[in-house]
Amino acid sequence: MKPLTAAVAAVPLVVGLATPSQAAAAKPPRVPAGTTAAWVVFDRQAGKIVATRNAHRKYRSASVVKILIAIDYLERRKSVPPADAKLLRIMLRSSDDDAASAFWDRAGKGQIIVRTARKLGLADTTPPPASKPGFWGYTSLSAYDIVRTYRYLLDSADARVRDTILGHLRQSTPCGTDGFDQTFGIPDALPKPWAVKQGWSGFGTTPPSRCDARAVSAPISWIAQRATGSGVPDYGRPVLYTTGLVGRSDRYVMAVLTAHPAGGTWSSSVKRVTTLTRDLYRSVS
Repeated sequence: MKPLTAAVAAVPLVVGLATPSQAAAAKPPRVPAGTTAAWVVFDRQAGKIVATRNAHRKYRSASVVKILIAIDYLERRKSVPPADAKLLRIMLRSSDDDAASAFWDRAGKGQIIVRTARKLGLADTTPPPASKPGFWGYTSLSAYDIVRTYRYLLDSADARVRDTILGHLRQSTPCGTDGFDQTFGIPDALPKPWAVKQGWSGFGTTPPSRCDARAVSAPISWIAQRATGSGVPDYGRPVLYTTGLVGRSDRYVMAVLTAHPAGGTWSSSVKRVTTLTRDLYRSVS
């Protein structure tokens, strides 16, 4: 596969990159003690990054990698069977882990990441450790690469790929199929319209409270994606990510990645990332 297609090369994904001093012109949000945070906000109207912190710091992907899985799947075929269309729907809207594992196993596991990183020019994105080939949630990525991925979908991807993936992310369900509430961050902090893909890992297999609007009650394989091995970014720490498109005409592309103290609760971690996201948006809008 070519390192970068002509279509991608024609779109300057890094044009207008603000210097750290420019991006920090507005007062950035305060990161609570014990929390590690990284973010990138790209203003499509201004054509530049308007906020950045630890942009290239690598985190384990958790469910955010499902966007790359979907891109790889859709770009390697011209049509989608009904059964796979259903899997794409629940994987992207409700963050279903079994659906992601089905695509992952079928398409060569880590080779999915090799292919998409090469095509999209993702410098910080690498496959899971060789000792954990089945663990798609152990893919390493950065806030910068996530923003670059959304920009690829908006500006370079075929309309069929773009509309399928973003169409599902615009209809993100309040609950994941594992029963965790996935309305933290962008959905709770910012007004619609938005399209989001959330990620979480390290909080165990049982939600602290029932998510009442649960979209699907199918069993999942969540335990297989928790950080239990070495060689994984932020091993041993729970992580929460909120990423997506925000504002009219998808003006802002945002990625907020956070790692929380070991043993931290779901509720306290969710409050921290939602507050960070709200303050970050206010600082740039």
